[in-house]
Amino acid sequence: MTTRVLAFDTASAHCAACLIDGDTVVVRVDPMAKGQAEHLMPMLEQVLSDNGLTWQDLDAIGVGTGPGNFTGIRISVSAARGLALGLDIPAVGVTHLEAQVHGLPRPVVAQVSAPRDQVYVQTFADLISTAVLVPATSDIAQAAPPIVAPETMIKNIASIARDRAANATDRPAPYYVRAADAAPPRDAAPVLLP
Repeated sequence: MTTRVLAFDTASAHCAACLIDGDTVVVRVDPMAKGQAEHLMPMLEQVLSDNGLTWQDLDAIGVGTGPGNFTGIRISVSAARGLALGLDIPAVGVTHLEAQVHGLPRPVVAQVSAPRDQVYVQTFADLISTAVLVPATSDIAQAAPPIVAPETMIKNIASIARDRAANATDRPAPYYVRAADAAPPRDAAPVLLP
């Protein structure tokens, strides 16, 4: 069984990490609006060294895959895939919606904050539905449990990753519910001369 898992998430305005080492659970959340790419790896190394561990001591990597900030999701997912490849251990992607309702009885509706007074919602029952974007004031959003704190979210991501690591086969991938705000340029690309 997987015993040492390091999970992390940068899809919101923070860098979050959780180390599960047997029965020991260490959580660290550093609030930050930007700079997660530069902050993530030194933070993870500090979490490991503070607990007397190195990268080679890990059995698996867990990562939050979204929905959330597009750039933040790509930062953590690419870091998880690179670490898993370099360490030859599994990386397990966990959506924020499933982490939001981890351990709650089914059926349950999960919600995660989204831009512009909206929330991402997903129903978890016998069959898992697709996540959708709805107004925060909608009936479905009002019926969902309250959004958990970042400390709980990252702990749940680590716990789910630990439980799934032995059977992990797919590499983590970003979980986008909506299209990016950025769009390709409307002007034609310049002609390059030989």
